[in-house]
Amino acid sequence: MAKLNKKVTTGIKVLISALLIYFIYTKINLGEIKDILGKSNPLYLFIAVLFFIASKVIAALRLNLYFHQLKIPLTQQSNLKLYVLGMFYNLFLPGGIGGDAYKGYILKKNFNVPTKKIVSVLVLDRLGGLLLLFIFTCGLLSIIHLEILKDIKWLFITAIPLSILVYWLMNKKFFDYVFRIFWKTILLSGLVQLAQLFCLWNILLALEITMHQISYLIIFLISSIVAVLPLTLGGIGSREVTFFYGAQFLGLDENISVGISVVFFLITAFISLGGIWYHFKKIKLVLSPSSLNDQ
Repeated sequence: MAKLNKKVTTGIKVLISALLIYFIYTKINLGEIKDILGKSNPLYLFIAVLFFIASKVIAALRLNLYFHQLKIPLTQQSNLKLYVLGMFYNLFLPGGIGGDAYKGYILKKNFNVPTKKIVSVLVLDRLGGLLLLFIFTCGLLSIIHLEILKDIKWLFITAIPLSILVYWLMNKKFFDYVFRIFWKTILLSGLVQLAQLFCLWNILLALEITMHQISYLIIFLISSIVAVLPLTLGGIGSREVTFFYGAQFLGLDENISVGISVVFFLITAFISLGGIWYHFKKIKLVLSPSSLNDQ
């Protein structure tokens, strides 16, 4: 029954992604998007790829901090391999074992840690990322010059410390076993999102987009929040829809906006595809030498 439910859920996600992609590509000019992508500067695209890789390496370091608190002191190399494999599963094999589900399974199989705690740190890792996405979004919304936002900018400024406080209280009350690394994970989450923003900024430069850069960065951050929601196949379709309607709301060119989204997806897919190596070659989880000496 569980397998049947998973297949149904996956089928629904595939259908939603397909419908969203079909809807978006009936609203835009594919020829214009092709021209936009064809004129892209390869140097800036290469720099964008480097920043994307950096964001994922930092995200893997953040996740390993949580693992260490659960007495699973993986080496950074082992953890990075597991993280890359999770990226591959999340994007290319969501109907099989999702990335987070696989990491939880393999850790539970190899280490005597309660399932509840493993699931908790995987969820916290995602929530920490979402918190910083929200904070950066509020920060950019508070400085962008838009008439419609002129009278409510104070809300975005107030939301930043308030969201941190709520997240801090939640961690302290419900996740005391990882609370000691709260500020470290917040810092790493900030670095992750900064690297992703620099990735997108270089995509903008590659496409020779010098106007309204803050607006596109805001749309990107919101699309990243939307893509986390488990409604589509690896976020496919939901990000493009967000870029399309975000461009409409901010008075930007929808074709350029969707083109930016396509480039970011291609970079994500290119890097995630590297995880296929560890799909066929079993990952050996190695503990850090210092932890072995303490045992």
